[in-house]
Amino acid sequence: MLTLLSMFYYICLRRRSRSGTRGEALTSRRAVESGQRAVLPISVEVEQYAKEVLDFSSHYGSENSMSYTMWNLAGVPNVYPSSGDFTQTAVFRAYGTWWEQCASAPPPFRRTPKGFHSQDYIELGFEEPVYPTAVEVLETYYPGTIVQILACSHNPFSQNPPTDVRWEVLWSGEPTKVLTPQARQFSPNIKHISFPTNLLRLEVNSSLLDYYTELDAVILRGVKERPMLALYKMPIIDINDLSDSEEELSDVGGPFRQGGDGKNQRTGNGSFDKLPYELIQLILSHLTLPDLCRLAQSCKLLHQHCCDPLQYTQLSLQPYWGRLSDASLGHLQGRCTLLQRLNLSWTGNRGALTLTGFSSFMKACGLSLGCLELSCCHFLNEACLEVISQTCPALQDLNLSSCDRLQPQAFAHISKLTRLRRLVLYRTKIEQTAILSILTFCIELKHLNLGSCVRIEDYDVVASMLAARCRSLCSLDLWRCRNLTDRGLAELVSGCRMLEELDLGWCPTLQSSTGCFQQLARCLPRLRKLFLTANRTVCDSDVEELAGSCPSLQHLDILGTRLVSAASLKKLLKSCPRLLLLDVSFCSQIDMRVVQELSSLFPNVAIKKSFTQ
Repeated sequence: MLTLLSMFYYICLRRRSRSGTRGEALTSRRAVESGQRAVLPISVEVEQYAKEVLDFSSHYGSENSMSYTMWNLAGVPNVYPSSGDFTQTAVFRAYGTWWEQCASAPPPFRRTPKGFHSQDYIELGFEEPVYPTAVEVLETYYPGTIVQILACSHNPFSQNPPTDVRWEVLWSGEPTKVLTPQARQFSPNIKHISFPTNLLRLEVNSSLLDYYTELDAVILRGVKERPMLALYKMPIIDINDLSDSEEELSDVGGPFRQGGDGKNQRTGNGSFDKLPYELIQLILSHLTLPDLCRLAQSCKLLHQHCCDPLQYTQLSLQPYWGRLSDASLGHLQGRCTLLQRLNLSWTGNRGALTLTGFSSFMKACGLSLGCLELSCCHFLNEACLEVISQTCPALQDLNLSSCDRLQPQAFAHISKLTRLRRLVLYRTKIEQTAILSILTFCIELKHLNLGSCVRIEDYDVVASMLAARCRSLCSLDLWRCRNLTDRGLAELVSGCRMLEELDLGWCPTLQSSTGCFQQLARCLPRLRKLFLTANRTVCDSDVEELAGSCPSLQHLDILGTRLVSAASLKKLLKSCPRLLLLDVSFCSQIDMRVVQELSSLFPNVAIKKSFTQ
């Protein structure tokens, strides 16, 4: 009897709850239909600016200043509603397709989902967790880069370790090219989520932009009480649903079976499994990774095809960074024994991947690995790099870009990877001892990125070692190295005459009066890309030497020089027929009239000239 009364009481409560819910839903629906925001009487909308910049993939600025850095996104606007190029804004490292056209750019990974457009990201923490009602991004120059906004269930300011971290997409879209570079407030319609958040992630794609985008502030609006969700979210199958239990697989066998009368009978599989094995493999190669994993659960025939290691010679897990875990790698491990290229960039943060899971995968799949992308992987530690050095003897391409939480001693293990040809250490804590050790043993290096590596004490010594040990070097990025002098540059260009790309942007210790830039031009006739950004001493003699000695030049950045005239630029444009990009922003002798004149004479060259309102 007590049990029956309890059940009756429970049913009454459920009915009462449902009636209230339907009433609230009806009110919310009417509000939406009338074009108004649904207002909950017990909730007050909170408006807050970002409290802290927690993580990001790249920025134009320096690690030791605030100009053009992502840290400018914290707090109230510095510039908005003004438009133009301002140092107080947040600027990513690249724009357009210029960087992808360079020899140092790796080839794209196959099977990247068509809906994944993200190239960079930034994560922002806010003071109070709220149920988001709006997100507003104040863009002050060349807007249109944001392709996705996500919210996280984890409170970044909590003292407790993260557990069951969950990311939800609030809004997503495709890359766009806004017709005007003027400032705007971007506030897309966002999805309601079932948890409060004070951690947002903006993902961007700048490939369609004509110049660097600049962001000034981000506003999170929301309520503290949980609002009525407009729609019930159906569960989705994700990359972790990779069960290959034999009980779940139907036995197809073949298109025909022997019937009781000895005649062939169709099984309903048509003639699909009559196709050559290679043709089925080719068809499946066009599927994304989650689709391939789902298809493997449909029948034994497709399970065999979907688990063939030849389907997994290239594996990009970056698009699934928010869902990847040790269990995911464990499920994929048996299929990746022939893996040659692996992209784990952005994955594993906040405890999603551990040393145990990563090590197990690398030990099983690292033997044939030639390319390993680990950009922004903050789960990495010294033990992980040691595992890489022990399990990947064929590794030629290693990207540790923005792994800024790796301790300096961890980088010593890279020197054991003696077959390396491309090494990206942008925004890492590598120190001089480690980089010199790497250059001593990795003599086959062709592409090296040391941009914003502020812990290297003497770049002249590094340049000297490169000249002595890495004579086949094709590209070198020394963006914002603070202590390279004309002596080190002279040694570098004398020893590495195969250089095609050289980034010396924001290297203030180089002086044109020493003749270092003219010597650079004479020693590097194969040069295709040269960045001398913000070197105010670059002069007409340097530009004219480039015109005479570097006919293959395609990209040149001389932003900020006061000593280059229109006449020398015209000579350069005539002498370098392959030139595609020329940045003369903040060059005091080059005004917009000159830019327009040169652009009309050389329409195939993108001549950049930023402005400040």
